[in-house]
Amino acid sequence: MANEIAFTTLPHPAPTPAAERAAALANPGFGMVYSDHMVVIDWSEDKGWHNAVVCPFAPIPMHPASAVLHYAQEIFEGLKAYRHADGSIALFRPEANAQRFNASAERLAMPTLPEETFVESIRQLLAVDGDWFPTVEGGSLYLRPFMIATEAFLGVRPAKEYKYILIASPAGNYFKSGAPAVSIWVSDYTRAAPGGTGAAKCGGNYAASLVPTKEAFALGHDQVLFLDAAEHKWIEELGGMNLFFVFDDGTIRTPPLTGTILPGITRDSLLALAREEGLDVVEEPYSLDQWEADAQSGKLVEAFACGTAAVVTPVAKVEGRKVNFTIGSGGPGQLTQKLKDRLTSIQRGTHPDQHGWVVKV
Repeated sequence: MANEIAFTTLPHPAPTPAAERAAALANPGFGMVYSDHMVVIDWSEDKGWHNAVVCPFAPIPMHPASAVLHYAQEIFEGLKAYRHADGSIALFRPEANAQRFNASAERLAMPTLPEETFVESIRQLLAVDGDWFPTVEGGSLYLRPFMIATEAFLGVRPAKEYKYILIASPAGNYFKSGAPAVSIWVSDYTRAAPGGTGAAKCGGNYAASLVPTKEAFALGHDQVLFLDAAEHKWIEELGGMNLFFVFDDGTIRTPPLTGTILPGITRDSLLALAREEGLDVVEEPYSLDQWEADAQSGKLVEAFACGTAAVVTPVAKVEGRKVNFTIGSGGPGQLTQKLKDRLTSIQRGTHPDQHGWVVKV
C-alpha cells in the first residue's frame, strides 16, 4: 500500500565527519551511538497524523506539563536493519513490529499509526543514514520507533497530541560480559499482572524492572527472571526477553502468551523455525521448581532467551533465593545454536527466506 503521509527531509547543517563515524562504528556497543538523523511525525485530535519530517538528530523541545512526563503515555518498538552481502539493506518482519506498536498504542489509549507509515518512516531514515552500519562482526543498525504524549495538560485523561519519533543506533554485542551463555537471577519482584500492561511495550514496564535488574547485576548475573504475579511460581520472561526450554526428547517448551508476557517477534519466528525442523513445540506453563528438577535430572538439556537486541542467547545458570542450578554443561547447546544460526542467516540474507520475513529497503 502506498504511504499516505508525505515526508519532508531537512538538510543537516553539520553531519558527522566520515572519520569520526568510522571510529564510532568500530566498537559501538549497544545503545550508545546514534546516527545523524531522526524521523518525527505529529498527531493531534483535529489533524490526525501530519508534519512528517526526516530531520537532524537533536533534543526534543517539550513543555514541562507534557502528558508523557506525568502519566507515562509512552510506547516503543525495537527492530534491526541488516546489511546484506550484496550491499543491500534489509529489515526483518517490520510489519510485525508495526502491528505490535499499534497493539501497545491501543492499550495505552494512544492513536495507532498506519502500518505502511511505520515501515515508510524506516525507509526514509535509512535512505539518509545508510552509512551508519557498524563494522564489527554481527553488527546491525538498531531502530527505535517510539511515541510520546506531548499535550501540555495536567488532567488525568488520554492526551490529544502526540509525537512519533524514530532514531537509529549502530549495535554490536548486547551483553557486556560477552559470555557464550548467560546467568540469570530469579527476582522476588513482579513484572506484570493479569489485566495490566505486560503485553504492551511501554516504558513503565521497563522502569519497574530496573530495581530487580540492578539487583541481578550486583549479584554477578546478566539478566533477571520474573515469575507470575498470582502464585510466584510460573516462569514468565526475562527483563526484556522470552524464554525457551529444550528437553532430551527433542521437545521445546515456552510459556504461553496470556497477556502478561510481551509477544516477541523473535519468539514467534523461532517457534515457526523449530516446527519446520520437525520438533515438538509446546506453549505451556512451566514452573521454576520443575525447571530446577528437570535441569538436575538431565531431562532439560538447554535453555535460551530471545529478543530483538540479543537475538538468541543460551542460559547457563539460574540462581535465586531458593534455587541454584546449572543447565547442561553450562555452555551453548546444539539446538540453541542451530536455531540461532538459522534465524540470523535469514535475517542477514545468507539463507533462503521462505516466509517472506525479509523486506529489502
